[in-house]
Formats: sequence, C-alpha cells, structure tokens
Amino acid sequence: MKFTDGNWLIREGFTLSTAVQAHDFMIADNKLTAYASTRPIQGRANTINGQLLTIQFHSPLPGVIGVKLVHFAGTVDHGPHFELAGGSGDHVQITENDDYAELKSGNLSVRVNKGPQWSVDFYRGSERITGSAFKSMAHVEENGGAVYMREELDLTVGEWVYGLGERFTSFVKNGQVVDIWNKDGGTSSEQAYKNIPFYITNKGYGVFVNDPGAVSFEVASEKVKKVQFSVPGESLEYFVIDGPEPKEVLNKYTALTGKPSLPPAWTFGLWLTTSFTTNYDEATVNSFVDGMAERDLPLHVFHFDCFWMREFHWTDFKWDERTFPDPEGMLKRLKEKGLKICVWINPYIAQRSALFEEGKKHGYLVKRPNGDVWQWNLWQPGMALVDFTNPDACEWFAGYLRDLVDMGVDSFKTDFGERIPTDVVYHDGSDPVKMHNYYTQLYNKVVFEVLEEKLGKNEAALFARSATAGGQKFPVHWGGDCYADYESMAESLRGGLSLGVSGFGFWSHDIGGFENTAPADVFKRWLAFGLLSSHSRLHGSSSYRVPWAYDDEAVDVTRFFTKLKCRLMPYLFDTAVEATEQGVPTMRAMFLEFPEDPASEMLDRQYMLGDSVLVAPVFSKEGNVAYYLPEGRWTHLLTGETIEGGKWRKENYDFFSLPLFVRPNSILVMGANDVKPDYDYAQDADVRLYQIEDGAQVSRKVRNVKGETELGIAVSREGSTLRITADGAGKPFNISLHGFGQAASVQGGQLNADGSIAVGAFSGKVEIQVTLK
Repeated sequence: MKFTDGNWLIREGFTLSTAVQAHDFMIADNKLTAYASTRPIQGRANTINGQLLTIQFHSPLPGVIGVKLVHFAGTVDHGPHFELAGGSGDHVQITENDDYAELKSGNLSVRVNKGPQWSVDFYRGSERITGSAFKSMAHVEENGGAVYMREELDLTVGEWVYGLGERFTSFVKNGQVVDIWNKDGGTSSEQAYKNIPFYITNKGYGVFVNDPGAVSFEVASEKVKKVQFSVPGESLEYFVIDGPEPKEVLNKYTALTGKPSLPPAWTFGLWLTTSFTTNYDEATVNSFVDGMAERDLPLHVFHFDCFWMREFHWTDFKWDERTFPDPEGMLKRLKEKGLKICVWINPYIAQRSALFEEGKKHGYLVKRPNGDVWQWNLWQPGMALVDFTNPDACEWFAGYLRDLVDMGVDSFKTDFGERIPTDVVYHDGSDPVKMHNYYTQLYNKVVFEVLEEKLGKNEAALFARSATAGGQKFPVHWGGDCYADYESMAESLRGGLSLGVSGFGFWSHDIGGFENTAPADVFKRWLAFGLLSSHSRLHGSSSYRVPWAYDDEAVDVTRFFTKLKCRLMPYLFDTAVEATEQGVPTMRAMFLEFPEDPASEMLDRQYMLGDSVLVAPVFSKEGNVAYYLPEGRWTHLLTGETIEGGKWRKENYDFFSLPLFVRPNSILVMGANDVKPDYDYAQDADVRLYQIEDGAQVSRKVRNVKGETELGIAVSREGSTLRITADGAGKPFNISLHGFGQAASVQGGQLNADGSIAVGAFSGKVEIQVTLK
C-alpha cells in the first residue's frame, strides 16, 4: 500500500507521523524499549500535543530479533495469532553507550541511534545488513478514519527479494506490490492461495511480519531501495532473521513458526485422480487402476475428487449412493490392489447438506453480526462456513473425518479455504479481517490432527491448497488451478520455488495442467517435471488424466519417470527428513544451494531436487532448453555424460530425458525397487559416488520409511585413494563410481565385473578403501 507520492510528497488523503528522534530507553526482561518522538524535541514544549511511538526490541531465538512498533497500546487484541516458538531471551545481550543502545542475539544485533535523527541498524557481526532509517517507522492516518502502522527496511545494491508465499509472478519480487490476502485466483494472476508474510534476500537474512491479517508489501516498488510493509491498526511486529546462509535463514524461520512435518513415504509415489467434473463410478475407477497395472505403470494413490459426494450436498462426507452403493467394499478392493486412498473435502457446508441443519442448530457455523448464519451462493448454493474457532465445531467436523478413515481413507485433499468473508463474527471473538488468512490454518490443522490421531505420527498427509505462515506443519500443498500449457507449467514452478523459500518443505502441482486438456507434448514434458517434484499427481478439470488418453508414448514416459522416482526414493526421503529438521525445501531455488554464485540469483526455470540433483524442466514442444550449471564437473544422471559447469548451455532433449545432473562431490543413493515408493531403502542400495574430488569429504544417510537412519556413508578422497566408512544395519549394498575413474583394487568389499563394489551384510561400522586407476 502506497502512502507517498514520489520521493518528496505524501499521498493525498494520508497523514504520516514518523519516528524522527529517540527520546529515551528502557531495559528490562531481556528487552530493549525505545521511545521515539514524531517531531524533534528541542525543549519541553515539544513534548506536549505530540505523538510518541513505542518500539520494543526482543529475541525469541538466537539470531532472530523482533521489533514491535506501537502507537496506541490500549487497542484490544482479539487475535488470532501465529503460534511462535521462543524462550526467555536469556541469550540476549543489551548494552548502551553515549551513541546508541544495542541488543545482540547470536551474531545478529540491532543498534538504535541516540542522535538527533532516529535510525535503527541491523548488523551481522560488523556488517550492516539492513535498517530502518529516519522517518521510516510511521503511524499513518487516512482521511475517513482508517489507521496503519508502516515500516521501511533498506535494500542494498544488487539485493534481491524472494518468497512471500506461493506467488506465480516473477520469482524475484523486486518491483512488485504484494498484498498478503488469500484468494482463489488460479496460477496466472498476482493473487495467491498461500500468502506468507515472510521474505528472504540474497544477502542472507529474512524478515517475517507477525500479523495473520492484511499485510501489504511494497518491494522496491514505492521506494526502489526499500521494502515497505504496513498493516491496519495501531501496532506492527516483525522479526529480522539472520543466516548468514539462506538455508540457515529458513532453519531459523521454521524454528520460529514450525518445522514441516514428515509425510509418509507412500505419498511420494504417483497419485491419480478421477479429475473434477468427469463422470465416474467404481467401474470407471477400476478401469483407470487396472489400465495402469496392465501397462506396467506404478500407481500408489487413488484420489476421489468432489463428486464422490452427491451434487449440491458438499460437504456432507457421505458417498453418493447412486454411484457408490458399496463404498466401504470398494475402498477395501482398491486397497487390496496396493493403493492408498485420498478423498476431496472442503470447509464449506451447502444448504442441502445434512450437516447444515446440524451446524446451524449447534452454533458450529460462522455467523453474521446479527446472529444469522453467513451464507452465499458462490461455489455451493446457500453454503456456510465451519467455525473452526469453536472447539465443539472442530470436534464435530473431525468426527466425520474419523469415520472416513475407519472406512479406509488414508488422506484428504483439503481444497479451498481462501474465500473467507470479513463481515462475520467468530465463536471466540477473533478479528474477522485477520481470520481471512488464518482460517486455512485452523481448517488444515483439524484435518491433519485427525489423520495423525488415527494413523500415527509421520503417517498423516493432506493435499492442501490454501495456507498461511505455519501451514508448513501440515503438508503436502499443491499449486492450484493452472492451465494446460507451457506458460502455466513455468508459472507453477515459480510458485513452488517461492513457496519453498517461504518455509514449506513439500509441494506438488497438477501434471499436465488443470484447466483444459493439454496437447500430448505438454503432458509428456510436464510428466518429467511432475515426477521430479516432491509429490506427483495426475489431475484435471473436465477430462481424465490417464496417460493413454494422450498417446502411446505418454504411457512410456509415465512409466519411465515413475520408476525413476521410485528408485530415487532413498535420496528423496533423506531430503524429506532434512526438510523436517532444517526447514529447507525438497525443491530448492538455485540460490539456496549456490548463494555465492551471482548467476543463480534469478533462476526460476530450474531447481535443485535436494542438495545434489539439478532439474531443468523442458518448456517447449521441440525439446529445446537453456539452463545454467554452476561451477564444477556435473554428471548427467541418465546418460553418465560429464560436463564442466560455470556456464549456460542450450540443448535439445526427447521426452525421455531433460537436464538432470548430479552435483560434483555427491553421494546419491538409489534403491532396488522401481515399482513403489515405500520399501526397504537400505536393502541392496546402489550408493553412487559422483565426481569425488581430491581432498573432498562427503556423507549421506539412508533412512527407513519411518525416517530413521539405517545406513550412514562417509567418503573422503586423498589422491587416488577413497576411504569409505559405512555404518549399517546388516543389509548388503553396492558402491558405484561415476565420472571420476574406476576402481583398481578394493579392501573391505568385493570388486564386481562391472566396476561396482559389493559390500556384504554387516552390523556396525565397516571401512572400505578403494584405489583408483
């Protein structure tokens, strides 16, 4: 939201009262509080009939500093609030001298100037990383009575801003106006399903605005060397989060707002859906499932979209008896084929749903100020909203979900949650404007906790569309409604990368696009991208997404990349556990892994899948693709070709390949099973060593499906000698060398005819020494 008119003037209709001079300070309870006047104090008379802003500096975690700016402190806070972690602040150091007051947290510090001009500066050690300058902090009044709090933080030369949720606009946010307001806008607009008031920059710090409501960002747009953010009301709180590496920023941000939960291993397999408005019954479903099996296409999850329930009755959690007369038996039969089951739900209750009268009677539905149930006709006729601020309503909603899990449902697609009105009253008195974005958090939490309760920890997974900060605790999320073309494929990737740098670990998208039906070439290119994403789903709007509906080659491409993903699962699941431990996404923007490489800073058509595999989807029918390889000698995963990086490349690929390169000095573990994602990853694993350079030391873990380490591999190289330490759980595996020579002799393992090294079953540690030719 813009408050100024160019560099010199205030926008007509607004009055700004800005921090211009520090008056005094208070230190107590590990907090530093500054009192800033909005006009110079040259004598006692200047303290009368003026404004005083209260700015409190505190630190919930080392390397994280919070700033709370308050104008009127008497405003009632109705909530809701983000659930944030934090301690007593005993790690904080506060000092004061003649020039400034300083609060230090880890290697991050904030200094508040005591001179005649107000300024706040954030330092990493002795390096200033950002700050709030003279007249940046402000209380704003609009003609008509609305009030806002505003802050402006400096950007340096060459500084780029990323994040702010799943945004489909340009990946670098400089020059954009971003309003944090969840909307159902598809993937082809500036609107977003998942708005997160957090950004990260290539200078190795992040900023989180602690407000679930309507935060407005001007990212180098109103003032080109600043990020401005503002909120309605009389107070604003934000946190500056230091890295210094971008991945460490995400680690600290998710320590504050919540780490991603670990989805079960089966969710990483291929999902197939009925699609949205198509006609289907058990026979149709079986034709899909059996058709996949007959074509040797591994399938792991089957999803029933909206019309598993009767039209006009959404949501009543009741199978349409006209189409599914024996739902429990049907689910049992599908599960006997090795499938997991997901069903579509939303938090909206249509008037024809049996749940409407129940909810109305017991007060479980969101109301208007006059006590009426809030209703409208957009989506479902007469639909109402479940009031998830009411614990009884949550339990009521959860009871129906438990019944479905008992019937055989393993997951829920939690659709919608963005079109939330503000002219309503909530059970707990929450501010309806702040509830607009926060509603989805309560909705997804209820569903996720039911699955966790019924199925166990690390066995719960959603397929969620809307989110706010903290939503990463309830994975998985997908990218919403995209068109069936290359442009939407690319915008979907931008959205996924933006969400990943906003603290979310797992992300998916509709392979082939949701709206319309893709040409066969788009579908086949999207298959490679989709099956090299953390989660992979075939879904559409008005047509089925079975591969044979496109052409025979689409069937072969589906088989190829699905089996490849299954074999990659030991590596992918280790990456998934890392996401839960460190807050680093499985699909990583290039600058996360290569923060020192300026060429990586603006890349949005390629990504790192984990720390070792580079993926550059092909966005053209002809197979032409341009991509960038950072420095080092990279090895193509499929062909074994080695290429020197540090430059751009333009190449052409058929439908069975794409730029898919393994980073030098990597251990990539591939499994022995290519038909399912959940198996014993350590048994007969292929431990691949890529371009291990002289002096390098690298390691990798192989987990089981519970996320526990079963095999640890550490490798070091000195000249022509590789020393490999394996700490295992009694299962044999192979070691293979890629791109850097062959083994001449081996101690501690058996050299095979193909040049690989067989390591027998053992418990505990084993030392293997390889001499290279």
